[in-house]
Amino acid sequence: MNPFLSGPNPRDEGAPRPLHDMDARVMASSWRLSGLSCAMRASRRDPGRRASGLVCASAQPDAMRRLGTVLREKAKADWKRLTEGTERSRATFSVVDELAALWTLDESEELLEELEDGLLAADLGPDTSRKVADAVREGVKRGEMRDGNAIRDAVKASLVRVLEGGGDATLAWEAEEAIGRPMVGMIVGVNGGGKTTTIGKMAHRCHLQGRHVMLAAGDTFRAAAAEQLQAWAHRTQAKMGPVRMQAKPSGVLYASVQAAQEQGVDVLLADTSGRLHTNTDLMQELQGCKKSLTKALGREPDEVLLVLDGTTGLNMVGQAKEFAQAVGVTGLVLTKLDGTSKGGAVVGVVNALKLPVKLIGVGEGIDDLQPFDPQAFVDALLPDKTSK
Repeated sequence: MNPFLSGPNPRDEGAPRPLHDMDARVMASSWRLSGLSCAMRASRRDPGRRASGLVCASAQPDAMRRLGTVLREKAKADWKRLTEGTERSRATFSVVDELAALWTLDESEELLEELEDGLLAADLGPDTSRKVADAVREGVKRGEMRDGNAIRDAVKASLVRVLEGGGDATLAWEAEEAIGRPMVGMIVGVNGGGKTTTIGKMAHRCHLQGRHVMLAAGDTFRAAAAEQLQAWAHRTQAKMGPVRMQAKPSGVLYASVQAAQEQGVDVLLADTSGRLHTNTDLMQELQGCKKSLTKALGREPDEVLLVLDGTTGLNMVGQAKEFAQAVGVTGLVLTKLDGTSKGGAVVGVVNALKLPVKLIGVGEGIDDLQPFDPQAFVDALLPDKTSK
């Protein structure tokens, strides 16, 4: 069964059914994405409306049934995007199934060595491959691994633990305790990683959630960057911050915060120019951009998101370490995972950096930038045989 869609469809039964853990996670995520909570956000912005006792329409029985239908359809679409976007990576994890089919206690150590080699070939990296294999090995010693299915489940559980070890994957402006306006996300990365496109898709995501967004053109050296950002602003109904080509990016970002404050923006997404992590001068300039945002806000940016090209595999680790040291990265956005067989590198990167993956790109569509769920990601790489 698809883990997003387990259980009967609520349209087929009169009474609601209990939610499984996975259903609850996906439905909560879908609620945020759907924008159906905008009425509640509006009431927070307008205390008079809240005091008047207006109730969100979704509280009515008919609306609740429609909401359930919408959320399940969205969950189905999200699961399809994830499984299709990880198809090439899934093939590299077939070694787990092959070894599970051959599993015998008599040959356990030899098979575990082959498992470690197979995970290494799947681009997890030596440290992570060894960590996962050792976790399975400990289970064997405790007498918990009696058949291939147990081995497979243990591998999946270990991968999920590694991914969850990066920390909370919730974006700051999507957290329930989010306070302060505007919330600011500073987007950094090397050339060609997909920063501008990622910002556009993030703006779309915020728009669906009912948030007012502004885009800040912090890449002042590449003329096409501002044009692309303006096109995304128009497409996602976002506001555009000041555009000042050839100006100091720190000054543009400072002015963008001021504009966002004056216009009552909820989320400001700040673009920065792509730079090699080995260029000391450019990394210092990036530090200046963060200081400028901090000065304008009176606090540090709520997110510093590093966009990484998933097709580069474990080469991402070196980039990420330099950016994390320079500007204090709070989370990772991995793009282009649909075009690579190196999806396993996601696990290796999280294990090496102890940073959460917050979003992943699994396609070229505007909705193909998805929140990262460790369990769902591992389920897509190693789906149950009954999954559809």
